[in-house]
Amino acid sequence: MSVTGILGKKIGMTQVFDDAGAVHPVTVLKVGPCVITQLKTAAKDGYDAAQIGLVEFVKASKVNKAMTGHFAKSDAPPVKMIKEVELESVSGEDGDQSAKAGDRITVEIFSETKFVDVIGTSKGRGFSGVVRRHGFGGGPKAHGHMFQVQGSIGASSFPSRVFPGQRMPGHFGTDQVTVRNLRIRGIDLEDNLLLVEGAVPGAREGYVLVSKAKTPPRERRGFAGAETKDALKASKKAAASKKK
Repeated sequence: MSVTGILGKKIGMTQVFDDAGAVHPVTVLKVGPCVITQLKTAAKDGYDAAQIGLVEFVKASKVNKAMTGHFAKSDAPPVKMIKEVELESVSGEDGDQSAKAGDRITVEIFSETKFVDVIGTSKGRGFSGVVRRHGFGGGPKAHGHMFQVQGSIGASSFPSRVFPGQRMPGHFGTDQVTVRNLRIRGIDLEDNLLLVEGAVPGAREGYVLVSKAKTPPRERRGFAGAETKDALKASKKAAASKKK
Protein backbone atom coordinates (compact mmCIF):
# COMPACT_ATOMS: atom_id res chain seq x y z
CA MET A 1 0.00 0.00 0.00
CA SER A 2 1.20 3.53 -0.79
CA VAL A 3 -0.22 7.00 -0.27
CA THR A 4 -1.94 8.84 -3.11
CA GLY A 5 -1.55 12.43 -1.91
CA ILE A 6 0.81 14.94 -0.35
CA LEU A 7 0.58 18.31 1.38
CA GLY A 8 2.27 21.45 0.14
CA LYS A 9 2.10 25.19 -0.47
CA LYS A 10 1.25 27.33 -3.46
CA ILE A 11 4.28 29.34 -4.63
CA GLY A 12 2.84 31.25 -7.59
CA MET A 13 2.20 31.11 -11.33
CA THR A 14 4.45 31.19 -14.37
CA GLN A 15 4.54 29.75 -17.88
CA VAL A 16 6.45 26.97 -19.61
CA PHE A 17 6.95 25.95 -23.24
CA ASP A 18 6.55 22.42 -24.54
CA ASP A 19 8.56 20.71 -27.28
CA ALA A 20 6.24 22.10 -29.97
CA GLY A 21 6.76 25.69 -28.77
CA ALA A 22 3.28 26.12 -27.29
CA VAL A 23 3.03 28.11 -24.06
CA HIS A 24 1.22 26.69 -21.01
CA PRO A 25 0.29 28.63 -17.85
CA VAL A 26 1.35 26.64 -14.80
CA THR A 27 1.11 26.92 -11.03
CA VAL A 28 4.22 26.10 -9.01
CA LEU A 29 3.56 24.02 -5.89
CA LYS A 30 6.14 23.15 -3.25
CA VAL A 31 4.90 19.79 -2.02
CA GLY A 32 6.43 17.86 0.84
CA PRO A 33 8.36 16.46 2.34
CA CYS A 34 5.65 14.88 4.44
CA VAL A 35 5.67 12.19 7.09
CA ILE A 36 3.09 9.54 7.89
CA THR A 37 1.94 10.20 11.44
CA GLN A 38 -0.68 7.43 11.64
CA LEU A 39 -2.12 4.59 9.58
CA LYS A 40 -5.87 3.93 9.66
CA THR A 41 -6.89 0.31 9.16
CA ALA A 42 -10.23 -1.28 8.32
CA ALA A 43 -9.97 -3.64 11.28
CA LYS A 44 -9.47 -0.88 13.85
CA ASP A 45 -10.91 2.29 12.31
CA GLY A 46 -13.31 0.94 9.70
CA TYR A 47 -11.41 2.26 6.68
CA ASP A 48 -7.92 2.36 5.19
CA ALA A 49 -6.13 5.71 5.06
CA ALA A 50 -2.90 7.44 6.00
CA GLN A 51 -2.62 10.51 8.19
CA ILE A 52 0.21 12.70 6.86
CA GLY A 53 1.79 15.90 8.12
CA LEU A 54 3.77 18.57 6.29
CA VAL A 55 7.30 18.76 7.70
CA GLU A 56 7.89 22.37 8.77
CA PHE A 57 9.71 24.06 11.63
CA VAL A 58 7.45 23.98 14.67
CA LYS A 59 8.53 24.90 18.18
CA ALA A 60 8.12 22.10 20.70
CA SER A 61 6.49 24.57 23.09
CA LYS A 62 3.70 25.14 20.55
CA VAL A 63 2.68 21.47 20.56
CA ASN A 64 0.40 20.27 23.36
CA LYS A 65 0.98 17.05 25.29
CA ALA A 66 -1.70 15.11 23.44
CA MET A 67 -0.15 15.78 20.02
CA THR A 68 3.37 15.26 21.38
CA GLY A 69 2.42 11.75 22.45
CA HIS A 70 0.68 11.17 19.10
CA PHE A 71 3.85 12.07 17.16
CA ALA A 72 6.03 10.02 19.49
CA LYS A 73 4.17 6.81 18.59
CA SER A 74 5.43 7.01 15.00
CA ASP A 75 8.75 8.80 15.74
CA ALA A 76 7.53 11.70 13.61
CA PRO A 77 8.63 15.31 14.06
CA PRO A 78 6.08 17.91 15.24
CA VAL A 79 3.96 19.12 12.34
CA LYS A 80 1.40 21.88 12.05
CA MET A 81 -0.69 20.71 9.07
CA ILE A 82 -2.29 17.23 9.15
CA LYS A 83 -4.58 15.61 6.58
CA GLU A 84 -5.77 12.12 5.67
CA VAL A 85 -5.16 10.65 2.21
CA GLU A 86 -6.23 7.44 0.56
CA LEU A 87 -4.05 4.38 0.09
CA GLU A 88 -3.57 2.35 -3.06
CA SER A 89 -2.10 -1.10 -3.60
CA VAL A 90 1.25 -1.06 -5.40
CA SER A 91 3.24 -4.11 -6.51
CA GLY A 92 6.92 -3.59 -7.20
CA GLU A 93 9.81 -5.81 -8.14
CA ASP A 94 10.33 -6.77 -4.51
CA GLY A 95 6.67 -7.58 -3.95
CA ASP A 96 4.11 -5.50 -2.09
CA GLN A 97 5.49 -2.28 -0.66
CA SER A 98 3.50 -1.32 2.44
CA ALA A 99 3.50 2.17 3.92
CA LYS A 100 4.47 2.46 7.57
CA ALA A 101 4.04 5.14 10.20
CA GLY A 102 7.07 7.41 10.17
CA ASP A 103 7.79 7.04 6.43
CA ARG A 104 8.62 10.18 4.47
CA ILE A 105 6.68 11.18 1.36
CA THR A 106 8.11 13.32 -1.43
CA VAL A 107 7.00 14.57 -4.83
CA GLU A 108 8.39 11.34 -6.30
CA ILE A 109 4.97 9.69 -5.84
CA PHE A 110 3.82 11.63 -8.96
CA SER A 111 6.71 10.52 -11.17
CA GLU A 112 4.40 8.20 -13.18
CA THR A 113 1.25 10.32 -12.89
CA LYS A 114 -0.17 12.63 -15.58
CA PHE A 115 -3.09 14.30 -13.78
CA VAL A 116 -3.68 15.41 -10.18
CA ASP A 117 -6.52 16.81 -8.09
CA VAL A 118 -5.75 19.86 -5.94
CA ILE A 119 -7.74 20.94 -2.87
CA GLY A 120 -7.18 24.45 -1.51
CA THR A 121 -8.89 27.28 0.33
CA SER A 122 -10.11 30.16 -1.81
CA LYS A 123 -9.10 33.74 -1.08
CA GLY A 124 -11.16 35.51 1.56
CA ARG A 125 -13.04 38.54 0.22
CA GLY A 126 -14.95 39.58 3.32
CA PHE A 127 -18.57 40.79 3.20
CA SER A 128 -19.44 41.17 -0.49
CA GLY A 129 -22.52 42.19 -2.43
CA VAL A 130 -24.48 40.13 -4.92
CA VAL A 131 -22.67 41.55 -7.98
CA ARG A 132 -19.30 40.35 -6.76
CA ARG A 133 -20.46 37.31 -4.79
CA HIS A 134 -22.98 35.82 -7.26
CA GLY A 135 -22.30 37.69 -10.51
CA PHE A 136 -25.61 39.59 -10.61
CA GLY A 137 -26.06 42.10 -13.42
CA GLY A 138 -27.18 44.88 -11.08
CA GLY A 139 -29.55 47.74 -11.80
CA PRO A 140 -29.32 50.72 -14.15
CA LYS A 141 -26.01 52.56 -14.05
CA ALA A 142 -27.55 56.02 -14.58
CA HIS A 143 -27.73 58.74 -11.91
CA GLY A 144 -30.35 58.21 -9.27
CA HIS A 145 -30.07 54.43 -9.29
CA MET A 146 -28.33 51.99 -6.98
CA PHE A 147 -26.34 49.68 -9.27
CA GLN A 148 -24.91 46.98 -7.00
CA VAL A 149 -28.11 45.82 -5.30
CA GLN A 150 -30.20 42.70 -5.81
CA GLY A 151 -33.58 44.39 -6.00
CA SER A 152 -36.79 42.82 -4.78
CA ILE A 153 -36.43 39.46 -3.06
CA GLY A 154 -40.09 38.61 -2.34
CA ALA A 155 -43.49 39.89 -3.45
CA SER A 156 -46.14 40.97 -0.92
CA SER A 157 -48.92 38.76 -2.29
CA PHE A 158 -46.95 35.60 -2.95
CA PRO A 159 -44.87 34.20 -1.38
CA SER A 160 -44.95 36.98 1.25
CA ARG A 161 -41.61 35.71 2.50
CA VAL A 162 -38.07 35.06 1.35
CA PHE A 163 -37.39 31.57 0.02
CA PRO A 164 -34.59 29.64 1.76
CA GLY A 165 -31.35 29.75 -0.17
CA GLN A 166 -31.99 33.17 -1.71
CA ARG A 167 -28.73 34.57 -3.06
CA MET A 168 -27.94 37.69 -1.04
CA PRO A 169 -24.91 39.66 0.19
CA GLY A 170 -22.75 37.91 2.74
CA HIS A 171 -19.40 36.36 3.55
CA PHE A 172 -17.47 35.54 0.38
CA GLY A 173 -14.42 33.30 0.05
CA THR A 174 -12.38 31.05 2.38
CA ASP A 175 -14.20 28.00 1.04
CA GLN A 176 -12.70 24.61 0.28
CA VAL A 177 -12.33 24.35 -3.49
CA THR A 178 -11.30 21.23 -5.45
CA VAL A 179 -9.82 21.53 -8.94
CA ARG A 180 -9.68 18.21 -10.76
CA ASN A 181 -7.52 16.79 -13.54
CA LEU A 182 -4.70 19.33 -13.65
CA ARG A 183 -1.98 18.12 -15.99
CA ILE A 184 1.54 17.81 -14.58
CA ARG A 185 3.97 19.87 -16.65
CA GLY A 186 7.13 19.37 -14.62
CA ILE A 187 8.61 17.81 -11.48
CA ASP A 188 11.72 18.91 -9.56
CA LEU A 189 12.78 16.09 -7.26
CA GLU A 190 15.59 18.07 -5.61
CA ASP A 191 13.47 21.04 -4.48
CA ASN A 192 10.15 19.13 -4.22
CA LEU A 193 8.46 21.35 -6.82
CA LEU A 194 5.45 20.34 -8.87
CA LEU A 195 4.27 22.31 -11.93
CA VAL A 196 0.60 21.82 -12.81
CA GLU A 197 -1.17 23.40 -15.77
CA GLY A 198 -3.89 25.84 -14.79
CA ALA A 199 -4.91 27.78 -11.69
CA VAL A 200 -4.98 26.51 -8.12
CA PRO A 201 -7.33 28.01 -5.49
CA GLY A 202 -5.89 30.13 -2.72
CA ALA A 203 -3.31 32.82 -2.20
CA ARG A 204 0.47 32.48 -2.27
CA GLU A 205 1.88 30.43 0.60
CA GLY A 206 -1.53 28.84 1.04
CA TYR A 207 -1.73 25.17 1.98
CA VAL A 208 -2.94 22.69 -0.64
CA LEU A 209 -3.54 18.95 -0.77
CA VAL A 210 -2.37 17.35 -4.02
CA SER A 211 -3.51 13.82 -4.84
CA LYS A 212 -3.58 11.55 -7.85
CA ALA A 213 -6.59 12.18 -10.07
CA LYS A 214 -9.52 9.92 -9.23
CA THR A 215 -11.05 10.11 -12.72
CA PRO A 216 -8.27 11.17 -15.12
CA PRO A 217 -9.46 12.17 -18.61
CA ARG A 218 -8.79 10.05 -21.65
CA GLU A 219 -6.23 11.29 -24.14
CA ARG A 220 -7.99 12.89 -27.12
CA ARG A 221 -7.13 11.76 -30.60
CA GLY A 222 -4.31 13.83 -32.01
CA PHE A 223 -3.07 14.98 -28.61
CA ALA A 224 -1.35 11.84 -27.30
CA GLY A 225 1.80 12.10 -29.41
CA ALA A 226 3.14 11.92 -32.92
CA GLU A 227 1.97 8.33 -33.46
CA THR A 228 -1.72 9.21 -33.17
CA LYS A 229 -3.77 10.22 -36.21
CA ASP A 230 -5.42 13.63 -36.47
CA ALA A 231 -8.98 12.98 -37.69
CA LEU A 232 -9.33 16.41 -39.38
CA LYS A 233 -6.08 16.13 -41.34
CA ALA A 234 -6.87 12.53 -42.33
CA SER A 235 -10.30 13.51 -43.71
CA LYS A 236 -8.86 16.42 -45.72
CA LYS A 237 -6.16 14.18 -47.15
CA ALA A 238 -8.71 11.55 -48.14
CA ALA A 239 -10.95 14.16 -49.81
CA ALA A 240 -8.02 15.53 -51.82
CA SER A 241 -7.07 12.07 -53.05
CA LYS A 242 -10.64 11.39 -54.23
CA LYS A 243 -10.64 14.56 -56.36
CA LYS A 244 -7.55 13.35 -58.22
